Amino acid sequence: MFHSMGISSSALTAQRLRLDVISSNMANVDTTREKLVNGEWQPYRRKMVVMQPNENSFSSVLNKAIGARSANNTSSGVKVTRIVEDQTPFKMIYDPEHPDADENGYVYQTNVDPLREMVDMISATRSYEANVTVFNATKAMLMKSLDIGK
Repeated sequence: MFHSMGISSSALTAQRLRLDVISSNMANVDTTREKLVNGEWQPYRRKMVVMQPNENSFSSVLNKAIGARSANNTSSGVKVTRIVEDQTPFKMIYDPEHPDADENGYVYQTNVDPLREMVDMISATRSYEANVTVFNATKAMLMKSLDIGK
């Protein structure tokens, strides 16, 4: 009965983390010194959230192991497995006055694209709102079913 509420709440948690990571990316869009690698400073690398279905119930693991497909073989929501760094190359900007410029006058900038981050933020926000709607609809149905019993 509360299975769908659990699915929605796991998605809400995952989308909230995704929004936090996107906010971190946007906050560091101009950070040219984030971490020291091989004695040299590197700019901030864009981070991304990796999610997968949360199939941790015994029956789903057993059905998966034996290759069975049944009506009860459903997902139990979503979980964040890890946060990875985007490996796209850094942008190079010619600015010989910048304190982080190399010997040729180029500064390595982050690989964060604000436009992409805004699109991801809108997507995460809409997913969050959709799961809130599902959660509230489920709660309303459960409340109505309790009223029927009166």
